Amino acid sequence: MAIMIATGMCATAQESVETAISADVVNQYIWRGQNLGNVSLQPTLGVSYKGLSLTAWGSVGLASTADTKEYDLTLSYTLGGLNIGVTDYWFNQGGLDPDGRYFKYDVHGTNHVFEANIGYDFGFASLQWFTNFSGNDYKEDGKRAYSSYMEIAVPFKLSGVEWTATAGSVPTESVQYGTTGFAVTNLALKATKDIKVTDTFSVPVFAQVVANPCSQMSYLVLGFTLQP
Repeated sequence: MAIMIATGMCATAQESVETAISADVVNQYIWRGQNLGNVSLQPTLGVSYKGLSLTAWGSVGLASTADTKEYDLTLSYTLGGLNIGVTDYWFNQGGLDPDGRYFKYDVHGTNHVFEANIGYDFGFASLQWFTNFSGNDYKEDGKRAYSSYMEIAVPFKLSGVEWTATAGSVPTESVQYGTTGFAVTNLALKATKDIKVTDTFSVPVFAQVVANPCSQMSYLVLGFTLQP
């Protein structure tokens, strides 16, 4: 999640350092077609300069203390339509360390997952490729999985609302994504509209329909963004 926010911060190179502060509140945390939690608060803090950005992103459940807590750090660089980046994902549970320690980086005992990304934004559509290269990502036989995910997103405007259609798939076997080979895992349609509160303040509200043909699940996500 964090890498998409970071690349969006640097669509054009800035001549000065810029800071991004925001927080999403969502009724469900759905990521790449996977259900990762219930009602969640998801803060973002990032800085960017001339195409280079560093972003911290997190998620914590508001409805259940059993929901996984997540904390991601992304370093990315954007030049024109091209973007590259590396993300360090950390989860407090579900990893190789039952104590959920953040600073435990043992390859065979960590809750971190490290992912590299490359993509290109053509304007009318963007293509992205993500691959895990280290951390908690193994096959059932114990070998490194190098789980990957590829996605195409097409933005458009309809009836004064910003829309994005997304299709994502996993090319190989992956425990992380629950696949045994190539599988379509994310078909989504998202609509975003600013709700004007005052003359100087508005709140972006978004709704998203998500289907995962691989798991045969579907979700309806509603959320809003708070930002200064």
